[in-house]
Amino acid sequence: MGENLIIFNAKIVTPLGFSSRKGKEMAQLHIIENGTVEVTDGVITYVGENRGEDCDGFHHHFWHYNARGKCLLPGFVDSHTHFVFGGERAEEFSWRLKGESYMSIMERGGGIASTMNATRELNFIKMRSKAEGFLKKMSAMGVTTVEGKSGYGLDRDTELLQLKVMRSLNNDEHKRVDVVSTFLGAHAIPPEYAGRGDEYVDFIIKEMLPAVRENDLAECCDVFCEQGVFSIEQSRRLLTAAKEQGFLLKLHADEIVSLGGAELSAELKALSADHLLHASDVGIRAMADAGVVATLLPLTAFALKEPYARGREMIDAGCAVALATDLNPGSCFSGSIPLTFALACIYMKLSIEEAITALTLNGAAALNRADRIGSIEVGKQGDFVILDSNDYNILPYYIGMNCVNTTVKRGTLYPVA
Repeated sequence: MGENLIIFNAKIVTPLGFSSRKGKEMAQLHIIENGTVEVTDGVITYVGENRGEDCDGFHHHFWHYNARGKCLLPGFVDSHTHFVFGGERAEEFSWRLKGESYMSIMERGGGIASTMNATRELNFIKMRSKAEGFLKKMSAMGVTTVEGKSGYGLDRDTELLQLKVMRSLNNDEHKRVDVVSTFLGAHAIPPEYAGRGDEYVDFIIKEMLPAVRENDLAECCDVFCEQGVFSIEQSRRLLTAAKEQGFLLKLHADEIVSLGGAELSAELKALSADHLLHASDVGIRAMADAGVVATLLPLTAFALKEPYARGREMIDAGCAVALATDLNPGSCFSGSIPLTFALACIYMKLSIEEAITALTLNGAAALNRADRIGSIEVGKQGDFVILDSNDYNILPYYIGMNCVNTTVKRGTLYPVA
């Protein structure tokens, strides 16, 4: 249940629809200059022009909020993060500054394996406390739904523990952010399976997937499909088995090299393929044709000093593009929504309107939730962002600084200041 709330005198800015927006559709926003949104028990029951009764106490059992002309957007959906983990890797960041590559750090025992060791040492309480801190910071930047991936245990018990932490956070009565859990046991090959990647995939399929499903701990299954990690064939085998066990599919695809992950995502009709810095023209067209959401992570490219994914070309090819932060302890220790907006518009050549769609409705579609969140329409959750401005162009212009005044979750107001 949520609150009863009326927001009036708002400049409503939203994409429309109950599925992803593709290609040219991404630039189409519905704008109401002097609008009202009514939320009843956490669900939107009215969207339209201001009504006289909105500010005179006619709705006695509703909170009333005067937006004073400020922009009201759907709550942001961060559809790719790894926010549940142990430890930090600041030293590795310094190594990269000195010229070492992401893959070379992995080869010397750093990277995901380093976080694996720190995560395996955490108990439930410590892991949950750290993760909850990230959620509060996300909420202050307007995030109302986030995807969280496991993948830092790489053994049965720790992977399940990460997912149980996410479930606990999602069941919190006073939560500010909804959590969508993704099982990413295939994030790396753990040391105990070194040189035996096929056997580790077998272990995931036979031991880990059934345990995750039996305990209802995740909706999606992901794999780091990359050279030196999991091959196309290993990824296909794992995801096919996951689909047979009832999971929705996601891929880390074509991040380091053009391996064919985009094409595989289309073949398997995955919800999303993520990263895609080196996706081929063929892979981009295949994703567009198959309806796979291309989830782009500009903060990671920025942190790794890699070329940005070709967001402009993907949209022009008819893809549905989403944006997410990729908050994680290694390649991108940032959950900055403001910087994500700026990088997407400046370096990936998305228009501001396209970036808004990418961080709302298309992010929701990447999590199989476009029918519930991602736009301001009757029947959807009362999840909103109220900006500090009456001009939504401030989003990338206010580079790296937060322009969110208030986050609204199911009709409950959470002022940032």
